[in-house]
Amino acid sequence: MCGIVGYAGARPATPILVRALRDLEYRGYDSAGIAVLGSADGEGLVITKRVGKIVNLESALDSSPGNEATVGIGHTRWATHGRPSDLNAHPHTSCGGEVVVIHNGIVENYAALRSALTARGHTFASETDTETIAHLMEERTRSGLPLLEALRLTIGELEGSHAIVAMSPSEPGAIVAARVGNAGGVVVGYGEGEMLVASDLAAILPHTQQVAFLASHQLARVDRGGAAYINGDGSPATVEPHRVPIDPVSALKGQYEHFMLKEIMEQPEALSDTIRSLVTIEPAGIHLPDLGAMSDRLSEVRRVILIGMGTSLHAAMVGRAFIERLSGVPAETDNASEFRYRDPVLGPGTLVVSVSQSGETVDVLEAMAVARAKQAMQITICNTEGAQTTRVAGGTVYTRAGLERGVASTKCFTTALVALYALALRMGEANGYLARERIAGHIQDLARLPDAVARVLQDHTPYRALANHFYDARHFLFLGRGLAFPVAMEGALKLKEISYIHAEGYAAGEMKHGPIALVDRSFPTVAVAPAHALRSKLVSNIEQIQARGGEVIVVASEGDDELAALADHAIFMPAVPEFVEPFVATVPLQCLSYYIALRRGCDVDQPRNLAKTVTVE
Repeated sequence: MCGIVGYAGARPATPILVRALRDLEYRGYDSAGIAVLGSADGEGLVITKRVGKIVNLESALDSSPGNEATVGIGHTRWATHGRPSDLNAHPHTSCGGEVVVIHNGIVENYAALRSALTARGHTFASETDTETIAHLMEERTRSGLPLLEALRLTIGELEGSHAIVAMSPSEPGAIVAARVGNAGGVVVGYGEGEMLVASDLAAILPHTQQVAFLASHQLARVDRGGAAYINGDGSPATVEPHRVPIDPVSALKGQYEHFMLKEIMEQPEALSDTIRSLVTIEPAGIHLPDLGAMSDRLSEVRRVILIGMGTSLHAAMVGRAFIERLSGVPAETDNASEFRYRDPVLGPGTLVVSVSQSGETVDVLEAMAVARAKQAMQITICNTEGAQTTRVAGGTVYTRAGLERGVASTKCFTTALVALYALALRMGEANGYLARERIAGHIQDLARLPDAVARVLQDHTPYRALANHFYDARHFLFLGRGLAFPVAMEGALKLKEISYIHAEGYAAGEMKHGPIALVDRSFPTVAVAPAHALRSKLVSNIEQIQARGGEVIVVASEGDDELAALADHAIFMPAVPEFVEPFVATVPLQCLSYYIALRRGCDVDQPRNLAKTVTVE
């Protein structure tokens, strides 16, 4: 994760930035740094950064010049490109210090940009992708362009989703910011004679309740007098500030009506944060720091059993395919509540992988106790630091979804898939099943994932329209094959959880073995059929449903006009590599469920009879 903050006002910037970084420290603590401008003691640009937690930065600031400066930016980092170090910590500057930048996101075309910049004479001081942004902006400011215009033109060269904040000695009272896609939020805070920008309300609310949120491809220039906004095409943008309550629950919802919608929209950023915490892109590598001693035992694994409940079980089902196909190790899934009672056959060569976002689900913990009694190796996938499952297992792969308040899990599901993907790659690396080139290719696919999900979330019009059409349905059938089968299961679960519509997820090959008897015009079907999910087989299922008068919604890859023409309704998702399809195909189903529940007037965040964490049997 990365936390971003900027301040322009009359007060000393350093203590404000440090406090904000402490409020954002949950987003990353590989390293931290600040840059300040225009200090009263005559210093110009002063940058202080340190590897490790923010306390290390605070110690360095005690002897740093520039503590009276009234404009500055700060950053706390999860490493992606380059190991945690002082040099790789943000902020980053251009060759001559003309531009200083902090950044949240992954520059997917970093390698090509760095090569081109080096050929044009630029010298890089770090291993990070962020530094390319500073050099690209430098080229524009040297030609006389204002800082905001330099940033606008630069984001047009970047692939991926980003939140970027920059400043320059050439405009000493100003800070510029941009948001591209949904992988990084940018909030602008309006104080009295001062302005702030940040990645999170937590950094803003100690100073003001008047805030504005940047949409994708919007940019802002702030100084102590206010803010100006433009769109990515250079036209003026209308961004209205509004007052958020200090009440922590309401404040955490930000601009969204429900936590569930907020958490759906946070997925590009949550995915980016989880990816960057587990892999490095340049150089390509898998780093699972919390596996502990289990990291050295992965080559001993001869069989894997993945366990979970509900949404976590569906993640485990996808994880099974990842592990078998990326590490060559036989794998199976089991419902944790059944596993604990069936006297499973385990042994020293068996690895039990438990999936639990809270780490406190009783059935998972009891199943883990069975595995421990039978001396199986254990790894847990968890979103909660120090949770009970992480204390029982021999190693942990943490997701970095942040707090999830909606009872119906969204971002914890997709980030759990990232953790399982990374674990499968690490197993394939440990036992020699995967060549380094294949690992690097999969990591590149992961790097492009947040932007693909952001594209799905750009326009909610199709989901609202489908909700208006189907909100009074009493039953739904969800079909999928291959990696799309668990996605269909998850889509059905989401719909039944929050809209109270009966829904079932089936492997599409099972349709003729029972479910087809239920099909009629009042029984809609959702077919999850992206390009790699045995699509041709799904075509046959769709034709059979329509021959019996059923209405079909298809989730298809962009450009699949044939499938769209065959179905009654189509939701398109970006065409992505096979192993990334489950992530991207899940998001439209979450949105569809949300808008149907909203249209039905259901309590989306707290559906009846459900709890976020099940701690009793």
